Amino acid sequence: MHVIRISFLLLFFLPALHAQSDLERMLFDLEGVVFRQIETPEGFESAWELKIKQPLDHQNPDKGSFYQRVFLSHRNMDAPVVLVTEGYQRPANWIYELTRLAGGNQIQVEHRFFGASVPDSVDYSLLNAGQFTADLHRINELMKEIYPENLRLSTGISKGGMTTLFYKYFYPDDVDVAIPYVAPVILDFKDPRIYDFLDTVGTDECREKIVDFQRQMLERKDDLLPLVKWYSKGADLAFDRLGLEGAFEYAVLEYSFSFWQWGHDCEAIPGRGASDDELLAHFLEISNVDFFSDAIIDGYAPFYYQMGTEMGYYGYETDAFPGLIDALEKEPSAVFMPEGHEPAFDPALTVKLYNWLRESGERILYINGGWDTWSATRMIPSPGVDALVIDLSQADHRKARIAQMTAEQKALVAATLKRWSGLEIQITE
Repeated sequence: MHVIRISFLLLFFLPALHAQSDLERMLFDLEGVVFRQIETPEGFESAWELKIKQPLDHQNPDKGSFYQRVFLSHRNMDAPVVLVTEGYQRPANWIYELTRLAGGNQIQVEHRFFGASVPDSVDYSLLNAGQFTADLHRINELMKEIYPENLRLSTGISKGGMTTLFYKYFYPDDVDVAIPYVAPVILDFKDPRIYDFLDTVGTDECREKIVDFQRQMLERKDDLLPLVKWYSKGADLAFDRLGLEGAFEYAVLEYSFSFWQWGHDCEAIPGRGASDDELLAHFLEISNVDFFSDAIIDGYAPFYYQMGTEMGYYGYETDAFPGLIDALEKEPSAVFMPEGHEPAFDPALTVKLYNWLRESGERILYINGGWDTWSATRMIPSPGVDALVIDLSQADHRKARIAQMTAEQKALVAATLKRWSGLEIQITE
């Protein structure tokens, strides 16, 4: 079986032997790596999809292996190396903001047990920070055979930013600078800082409109559920796991989190005179019930496992909706563990990460959005730690980027990166 699989990979990924470039010859020499050339992004010399053989258990290699998908975008041999630490699947090559600004080569790593980086049989006990950071360390060591002395930066967005921070914690010397975007550091299975954020963000008027909209949805549930049922039928959604009513109530509770995370407009929230159709259209735009369908929950099983065991997550407060929640328990969790697994959250690792980042995590640039719900759990280093936090006051999860910074913030970022690494960047976007 293994012979057939390896043969397939070789036939699919190994390019023709003629007209080999220096980089191509180097790729051939990497142990446990098969590859194929893909479309080259603008500004690069070439791009490649790699399949890198990884141990399932880095402490016990005899347990077997899997192939991890990596995209390499090569600019030139002298450019900095930007290691992108994805938190989920990465089905196609995509150039990050930091790579463009740094004029770098990019190594983009799909997270273990997501997308194409999945073994024949998933042992969730091997989906932990010790293992996925060891994946990154091995890839970094392999890439040193191509870029031995290049400046190294790591970056990731959201859960990918969490991966950046865990990687920096486990292997602090692997990269020169780490730049996580909108990366939470969560300290509990239901981190209470999320509740505090939702109780204080924005204006009193906007928060009241949000809660009143949620109440309307629950008060009119009997009228809205048939519409949701027909919408779900058309979208081919199944809710065997939560039931349609349970999924609907989850989506109503999720509404406030999602509203701020993605930066929606308070003026667009329907008032008390809105029709059922108007309520539902707005609701599905902000907090679509499909997020709680069987397909999404099952598709994100590795993510939920990580959150429910060592990374932490959030829950939902229901006190504002007395007598309106029927299908769910009080303060339900937002974690949906894979079938056959129960949450067994242990905060020990995230507390160690938090304390290390706060007291020792240097040359890390944190970028956060002030209106992003996840900013409630952003990292704030202690005074004297050589790290930089940039909070974009009215940016959401999607817009908290260097390109959206003020001229003063951009200048500070450029000066800090130069001081940390000698890297000179011109931020003109």
